[in-house]
Amino acid sequence: MRYADSLPEALYSADSVRAMDRYLIDQQGVDGFELMQSAARGAFRQLLRHWPSPASILVLCGAGNNGGDGYLIALNAHKQGIPVQCVAVSPAGKLSGDALKAFKAAEQAGVAVSDFTGLPEGDLARRLAAAGVVVDAMLGTGVAGAPREPFAGIIQALNQARVPVLAVDLPSGLNATTGAAEGEVVRATVTVTFIGAKAGLFTGAGAGVCGRVVFESLGVQEQLQGYAGQPLASLQSWARCRDWFPERPLNAHKGQFGHVLVVAGDRGFGGAGIMAAEAAARSGAGLVSLATRPEYVTAALARCPNVMCHGLIHGSELAPLLQQADIVVCGPGIGRSAWGQQMLQQVLDSGKPQVLDADALNLMAARAVATADNRVLTPHPGEAARLLECSVAEIEADRLRAATRIQKLWGGIVLLKGAGTVITDGSNTPFVVAGGNPGMATGGMGDVLSGMIGAFLGQLEDFTRATVAAASAHLAAADLASERVGYKSLVPADVLDALPPVLKQTETMSFHDDREAR
Repeated sequence: MRYADSLPEALYSADSVRAMDRYLIDQQGVDGFELMQSAARGAFRQLLRHWPSPASILVLCGAGNNGGDGYLIALNAHKQGIPVQCVAVSPAGKLSGDALKAFKAAEQAGVAVSDFTGLPEGDLARRLAAAGVVVDAMLGTGVAGAPREPFAGIIQALNQARVPVLAVDLPSGLNATTGAAEGEVVRATVTVTFIGAKAGLFTGAGAGVCGRVVFESLGVQEQLQGYAGQPLASLQSWARCRDWFPERPLNAHKGQFGHVLVVAGDRGFGGAGIMAAEAAARSGAGLVSLATRPEYVTAALARCPNVMCHGLIHGSELAPLLQQADIVVCGPGIGRSAWGQQMLQQVLDSGKPQVLDADALNLMAARAVATADNRVLTPHPGEAARLLECSVAEIEADRLRAATRIQKLWGGIVLLKGAGTVITDGSNTPFVVAGGNPGMATGGMGDVLSGMIGAFLGQLEDFTRATVAAASAHLAAADLASERVGYKSLVPADVLDALPPVLKQTETMSFHDDREAR
């Protein structure tokens, strides 16, 4: 998800945003139709910002306030002399209240409105193909479940047309609270959302279908100060985390920034441990050790000569390394054989702050493990499903709820990977971390993240902040790497190479320049 830095941090449920709307109208005396007009002006302004000279605009309108917004957007375009037409997906006879008032205002001004049910076969497809921009104003936040006909068919036709789409408040078919899409969902180029940012736009399917998300406050933020609703989540990005890192003094030494021990890499998975260890080293850890299978020590030293590598045959050999470590990263490539089980048990018994990933989580799911506050669990949806004994579909149906359930069962901090990373520690408002690209859907990306979290735990006293910062930096590095090589060719090594310029942004002083000045 791009451009998160200009978006509000507070993310709300659909119910909360509707409550805000009612609060403005009932408690603050804001006229509902004026609010709708403000939303339409804001959406039209964003349309022209992204498509300054649209040849034509096609607006698809539903029956509720979302449809009302659509009619008023068309009215704004008509006043500007831009060719515009509306298709009433829901018959105008179903409109009421402010939406009906909006329809009448557009119709009286001369905006062309066609009833979908009266269109000849194939006419909508032709209109979609000919449109410069399509405005999706069909289904709003009050709709739940999979879209019904005719909406489902229209959404499918819109996606197949491959034309630019501006979604009003949210793409039709998306759950504004959970980010789930139970059926057809509009794939928007830009989504303009109003009054309160909805959590579902930034995680799950929402992260993949909203395109660029733009927030229009409609100038009512001051009037909303008395609204008592609690955010569902907090939106974070690397730009919001960078100042969490204290400047390092000139007399800094390696003992101040944590000794990270990476326990990873059973036979066939040696690269996982090497990538996690290199990520920890690249992320500012004072010392990094790697405990892996003996056959991978040479490769690890060749790749990362700054990492202290140890080849272990049995779990009992891990104890002295654990004693020296401040933070332990365990799981990447450890497998589920006796070797991995022995290593995990030693790590769990150590009581050290730990980052548990990959097969460490799969092994935990199959046994009774006591909860602990000083651990970070980093499951992807498949591992999360095993931890909760449910399906991946259930995880993706409500990622915020899934992460919260895992935290209650296993303790610590939970980072649920996937589109729209979710992080929760059980006590604070959960975080949704913006950023990332399709190139991250490849093996090894999670190993890099695990090493980064381990390193950040050694540098920031607040473990939740450390986890959020690591996830944010990981996504920022992946986005920078994709700009360099493209996302289809992206591999974890590219993300490692992009870490230095990303983490350099946390440095507020240049010691080299200071020495020259002296």
